[in-house]
Amino acid sequence: MKTRHFPISPILLLFFLLACNFASPKPTPESTATLTATLSPTNIVEPTSSPTNTSTPEPAIQRVIILSIDGLRPDAIELAPMPNLLNLMKTSSYSLTAQTIRPSATLPAHSSLLTGMCPSKHGVDWNDYIPQNGIAQGTDLFDLTHAAGMKNYMYVGKEKLQQVTDAFNIDRFVYINDRDKVVIQTMLADFPQDFGLLFIHFATTDDMGHVYGWLSPEQLSVVFRADEAIGELLSALDERGLRDETLLIITADHGGHNLTHGSSSPEDMTVPWILSSPGIQSGELVTPINITDTAATAAYALRLSIPAEWDGIPVLEAFGLPQENQPSGARCAVQP
Repeated sequence: MKTRHFPISPILLLFFLLACNFASPKPTPESTATLTATLSPTNIVEPTSSPTNTSTPEPAIQRVIILSIDGLRPDAIELAPMPNLLNLMKTSSYSLTAQTIRPSATLPAHSSLLTGMCPSKHGVDWNDYIPQNGIAQGTDLFDLTHAAGMKNYMYVGKEKLQQVTDAFNIDRFVYINDRDKVVIQTMLADFPQDFGLLFIHFATTDDMGHVYGWLSPEQLSVVFRADEAIGELLSALDERGLRDETLLIITADHGGHNLTHGSSSPEDMTVPWILSSPGIQSGELVTPINITDTAATAAYALRLSIPAEWDGIPVLEAFGLPQENQPSGARCAVQP
């Protein structure tokens, strides 16, 4: 039996199509806008490879330079004057009331500056180059950077500073018994472009203080020359495109009075502490600073774990973060 097919009337077909159109409501302008926004490429969030913690921003710093001007009192900066340093301070975090350790002497103080510890822990209680005494005890900043695969360099004006850390931590140790500008020019002649930590030490401010007295015209003249050396360093960093990724810390191991230092007097204990980098907050710091904070702040900037034994703390205020702990800047001044 064959199946019969009936033709569909055009009028009936038109009626059917109209009925379907009324059954499906048209999208409203609001729903159209929502759909467009959902499909827009600018609103698609690509998945990240790993979650990012934005609550505590980390500084974009790849290397650290610590420059110690031996014997520099804060009041000498304007008296000399030091125009390069004064100009740098306009965009830096700084303290002119930072405190050193007791005894306020070169080798113990530099040991505290670079180990982050008080002398009672690092054990350096001598102030001459005495190799048989060994080195500062505990974990120092060079230990951390060396373990992290960074290159470490030291250019110093006093030979005894090699007793701050193990020799294997240092990729190049250069002792220059000469003026501060010669120290900088020696370093720049063979610039360590790959450094992670560069420590520079100027000795002549201390040398002239012992001969002519602190804040004497003779000492202030070499302070001015030290500032010229700072200018050469800053120019070299700019020329090599390293300034934006470098944290520069300029400080001192101690001050001085008359022809000496080493006491607990404010003239001996008070030092400048200047922190410079494009990401650093500008202005005078409220946080009390001790020179042991130098190592801790450098380690923080390089995203290295800070040893629990350290007395110093990172100066987070300089990075625009709350300073959770504010101990006295003189916390290493009195030994047990």
